[in-house]
Amino acid sequence: MKHHAIDELQIVAEVNHDFPRRALSRSERLERWAELLEQNPQRRLSTLHETEYQPARVRATMRGDGTPISVAFEDPVLRAAGLDNDSYGEAKRFFELSDEQLHKVICYCHFGATVNASTAARHIRTMLVEKQPGLFARLRQIFLG
Repeated sequence: MKHHAIDELQIVAEVNHDFPRRALSRSERLERWAELLEQNPQRRLSTLHETEYQPARVRATMRGDGTPISVAFEDPVLRAAGLDNDSYGEAKRFFELSDEQLHKVICYCHFGATVNASTAARHIRTMLVEKQPGLFARLRQIFLG
């Protein structure tokens, strides 16, 4: 997938900024992501290297081609629901995940350079039943990284 700035796209296509976003619940977003990964369960996907050791700003911008996050970003339904890019920070925001939760899906330290799509999907599905962090935990995460 080739990435372009909106200004570049406007040269070759009409970009509609008013396209309505379809509201999906957190569970629906996670379920959709898991289903996309399960469509090709043996696919080897890239991981991100040592996410837990990166400063919050660096970690937020981390991305890679062929990652579980890029599988989600390739989906027009998730993009229409508000997934803006395939970075770690955007996946964390869009899927409402903690660093610990996203780390379990995407980090090199768990799987090496690649992870099976089915393994990533299984980790995502566990988040469907995990308790969401409380308000104070989310605020602490926002302010302290």
